[in-house]
Amino acid sequence: MNIAGAEYSNKASSGVRHCHRSNKVDPISAYLPTSLRPVVGPISHNKATIEDAADDGDGDRLSKLPNDLLLNILERVDTLDALRACFLSKQMLKLPTLLSQLFLSAGSIPGHHDSARVFRPSEVLRTNRAVAHVTDNILSTRSPEITISKLKIKFVLTQHESLTIGKSVARAIATQKFGAAEFEVTTDKAYKICSPADFLHFGKQFNDFVGACPDAFAGLTRLWLRNMRFGEFDIPNILSTCKLLESLRLSHCDSGIHSVLQVEHAQLAELEIDQGKFERVELICLPKLQRVRYNNWCSYEDPLYFGFAPQLSKLILTKTAVRSQKTLELSQLLANVSSISDLHLDFRSEKIWVLPECPKLLTPVLSKLQHVNLDHLPEGCDLAWTMFILEAAPSLKELCITLWDHWCIMTTDNEFRKKYGFCEKIDMKWKPYAPDFKHKNLAKLTIYGFQPDDNLLRYIRSVMEHAVNMAEISLHDRKVCVSCSDLDSEIKDKFCPSRYPRTAEKRKQTTEELGSLAMIHFRS
Repeated sequence: MNIAGAEYSNKASSGVRHCHRSNKVDPISAYLPTSLRPVVGPISHNKATIEDAADDGDGDRLSKLPNDLLLNILERVDTLDALRACFLSKQMLKLPTLLSQLFLSAGSIPGHHDSARVFRPSEVLRTNRAVAHVTDNILSTRSPEITISKLKIKFVLTQHESLTIGKSVARAIATQKFGAAEFEVTTDKAYKICSPADFLHFGKQFNDFVGACPDAFAGLTRLWLRNMRFGEFDIPNILSTCKLLESLRLSHCDSGIHSVLQVEHAQLAELEIDQGKFERVELICLPKLQRVRYNNWCSYEDPLYFGFAPQLSKLILTKTAVRSQKTLELSQLLANVSSISDLHLDFRSEKIWVLPECPKLLTPVLSKLQHVNLDHLPEGCDLAWTMFILEAAPSLKELCITLWDHWCIMTTDNEFRKKYGFCEKIDMKWKPYAPDFKHKNLAKLTIYGFQPDDNLLRYIRSVMEHAVNMAEISLHDRKVCVSCSDLDSEIKDKFCPSRYPRTAEKRKQTTEELGSLAMIHFRS
């Protein structure tokens, strides 16, 4: 599917169900022009429906429910489905203008709850037109006395529909009581088939959109952009327009290959970057920044520079690394940040790209660290190197490790791996700087992908020896991925059967080898 609308995720139904009655008018008929009515046909039978409450043979029980309960139900689903549901009874016809939470998505095609359904690009674009029209109608007809606590709109960047949405939201922000407002903007081409010219075109198109609707962007609290390439100063200019922005996510966006992005904003609390071609992202002045996530940077140097970010508490780094790429030194990366309490490093089942360092260098930046998650470590690797975190983080309370050769996210072609420098499994060399150190705060160790081999048993005993107040060690089998079952048989042959202890006898044997019955818990 070429349309980027295929990237949209479905909203959870929260147990609420919708349905279609053949004798009812399509609910969006009240909000859509005739030309757009085919876009929104019968409600999917795959999503839980509220017709069970409306059709019991004794009349419409739904009409007997109080409005506040009906609104609570409708606000748990996306708004296009909620509008259809409102035509189940006359009482509900007036409810759309009373909704305080609105979620409109170009991915809300009839049948979108069926994961097996493949959508045509034309379906997404037609629903995109419906989203623009419904946004305009609902926001222009609702009572200004009712606060919009949350408005979320996911749409494809097309000129007419984007302007309709932008101007409608701008008017609503100016005339109504508003809480949070969110745009998720994608393009009519998916990332994989975009040319460099496409990225530049989409970036210019979005700049024109911001220029045409500055008041809408001035009221946004969250913004997610996909598949755009900007000029050097475009992203800073967008941020200066979005004065209330608290969360920014950029997926496959940049300012050119090896560009440097400088970020300054008074309100931004969350920054997420997926892919992109930035050489470095410089967080110059972000006084309220709390969370940063960077997924697969392309730089061969440190991907981030932290300037003034005094409230930063959570850092998530994900990288599929090859041999030639730099191993990160946390003491350098976090030199200006001493407030990190939650650190998540995802290695994507490939090279370990963080360097174990001595406590003298690391403790100043990891002194407040309480939670560490080391994800997708290659199976069978020696975990002894992870002890450097315990040595350098005296406040650490919980350590979670996932061992997983996750084949469906790995590059499996041997020639490709050799050509581009993918590493074979190599243990990280490390020796303790203080072999007798004691850690007083670590209380929980969790391991996914536990196998009762000498390597892991030795590691767990070592952690127990140093963490004198350990209370719980949770051991899980390998995580399960449905997609991995669809891989070629040649790749499946590389899978090693799990030896996770499942019988009482084998679990007893494992706990005896570890020397602790009370704190060991088998969770799978």
